Amino acid sequence: MRHVRLQASDPKEMFSREDLKRLLIPLILETALAVTVGMADTVMVSNGGEASVSGVSLVDSINVLLIQILSALATGGAVVTSQYLGHQDTLQARQASKQLMYVVLASSLCFTTVCLVFRMQLLRLLFGSIEPDVMDAAAIYFLLTALSFPFLGLYNAGAALLRSMGNAKATLHTSILMNLINIVGNAVTIYGFRMGAAGAGLATLLSRMAASVYIARFFDPSSVIPYPDFWHIEHHGVLTKKILSVGLPGGLENGLFQFGKLLLVRMIATFGTVSIAANAVGNTMGTIQCLIGNAVSLGMITVVGQCVGAHEFGQARKYTWRLIGIAYMCMDVLNLILLLMLPVICKPFHLSPETEALAQKIILIHGVGAMTIWPLSFVLPNSLRAAGDARFTMIVSTISMAVFRIIFGYLFGLTFHMGVIGVWVAMQIDWVCRIICFLIRLHGNKWQTKVLV
Repeated sequence: MRHVRLQASDPKEMFSREDLKRLLIPLILETALAVTVGMADTVMVSNGGEASVSGVSLVDSINVLLIQILSALATGGAVVTSQYLGHQDTLQARQASKQLMYVVLASSLCFTTVCLVFRMQLLRLLFGSIEPDVMDAAAIYFLLTALSFPFLGLYNAGAALLRSMGNAKATLHTSILMNLINIVGNAVTIYGFRMGAAGAGLATLLSRMAASVYIARFFDPSSVIPYPDFWHIEHHGVLTKKILSVGLPGGLENGLFQFGKLLLVRMIATFGTVSIAANAVGNTMGTIQCLIGNAVSLGMITVVGQCVGAHEFGQARKYTWRLIGIAYMCMDVLNLILLLMLPVICKPFHLSPETEALAQKIILIHGVGAMTIWPLSFVLPNSLRAAGDARFTMIVSTISMAVFRIIFGYLFGLTFHMGVIGVWVAMQIDWVCRIICFLIRLHGNKWQTKVLV
């Protein structure tokens, strides 16, 4: 597979509309498929009752924290690689890819070890004295998903590198395989063997193992970035430092962000099983409501990364706004459809009437925010990260999360007795703060000084 630097018919443009379609459409499909992994776990495990749903949801709130850190490290490698490809330096791009694999594999093994050794302590620390049946479901699901982190890390790194080359179809093919194995595995273990949360965890583990192996086939010897030869160990400190300059702030940002959400989940756990289950459904549907925006964010790394690597900062700005416009258009259509379907959208989760009513309110609040402010809050900062300005986005996101989402979440949820609804309202306030800071940063020129090549 060869790398082709995406070129527009207009020599003044690096990416044509057709180039963007070839990049974004597979990414949207891939993201939609990836979402079905978590959704399939939640929906299918609901066959075992609300205790199983709640246990899986609580553990996923921990898993997302660790997965986001691994994804941030992979993004750091994708940013460096994209910039080198835009700079037409394929040798450095290849060397950076190998360093990325080392960093991600070492990090994921550390996470797995910590989670396996301190599994029960973490669950008790974060969620306190939850009901015994919920704790049992959470414990077994946590064990199995923790084993999958190294495989997920390798898959994420491989997918990030393929996207940096503009080969989104390869990651789509891998995602199809991973989701197929996960769904079939869920059907066999949950419905066939009645394994509940354990079945969902086992299916997730097997699907990630398969994805980590399958994705390597797309890095053939003719590719600009062949799959790294792990046995020929190399260390390029400068390249590793560049990867970490984006990956570590991104990982810290995502880690603190998810840790903040964990604090709120712990508070929500005190509201009872109804609130836990409704919040779980809200998180699942919230992921669907934002899936197109997340796909566009991945494309932003490739497009803006190559533009700034070529020192085409004007084009970087232009494509930033073009991609944000695409995100708005698609997300508005998607969320309008979902909100119109709200009366029936919670039925597959087999919720009690009280839980279903609460979940519908959460979906409505999040859907309105996704249509109006989410793209500027989450798609825009990926343009800054693609330029290497990851430290700024980390600072803004962390402060905004701490001040607005956590403090206001506790204020609305406990002091004003709004319960779980107050947490979701506080989240919207956090988004607005982020938008203001990111717009000011993009309007200036300081982000242009953060380019890595």
